[in-house]
Amino acid sequence: MPMPMSLQEALDHADELARRIEEREPDPRNFKDARPLAAIYRAVQARAKADRDIVEAVSEARRSGQPWWLIGSYLGTSGEAARQRYSKLITV
Repeated sequence: MPMPMSLQEALDHADELARRIEEREPDPRNFKDARPLAAIYRAVQARAKADRDIVEAVSEARRSGQPWWLIGSYLGTSGEAARQRYSKLITV
């Protein structure tokens, strides 16, 4: 069974590993094109903005007296489903 390292041996070993990592040249073949991930990020940001816009539009529709059944029809759902989803998020 190997003997446990002393604290100094562990620190020296960590320093050696850090030096090796810092000196290592990255292999360009391991780099991936990040543009598809950037596209996902932009799409998620756009979806979040669209969700905020919908909440604001539903809030405005309710303030103007529009019924849930009509709001739901514009959202592609039932009025009850629209009410359940948005009633707690909107300001009237």
